[in-house]
Amino acid sequence: MTAQMEAQLMQLQTCMYQYSRAIYRSIKDLIDPYSDAVTQLESRRAVLEQCQGTMERLAADPHYFSKPDRALFQDIRRYFPITAQAQVAWAVREGVGAAVGFIEDQLEAGALDGGVARCRATTRKGKPCQRTPLPERDYCPSHQHLESSTLAA
Repeated sequence: MTAQMEAQLMQLQTCMYQYSRAIYRSIKDLIDPYSDAVTQLESRRAVLEQCQGTMERLAADPHYFSKPDRALFQDIRRYFPITAQAQVAWAVREGVGAAVGFIEDQLEAGALDGGVARCRATTRKGKPCQRTPLPERDYCPSHQHLESSTLAA
């Protein structure tokens, strides 16, 4: 691994750490206030670990983590009273949404995949194709027909 890739990885881990802490700080005071001090401390630790685990998984495998906000909320909702769950769900949705946006920006910039080239085509849903293009080409095998039309123009 090159020094530049290691520096990018460290920056990503720092940013994801900040997202996880921001989510935790926004919801930690909502943890069930009616439980004893030991249970509250254990609940806070568990919520923090879940926040960190979600952010680590999102950073490690962003393409295959479907609905990370829902997954995190399902993991931590039992630590909060029913009256606070709407506020917790909102905080989780906003925090994870910001982290997902950051990860998507990093992916588009090529920072997370070591600068590996991506196909220039877009999918039917309007998202950039994630496949690697053919050697010395701009398009993957599925979209190579687009390259011949751009050369002719």
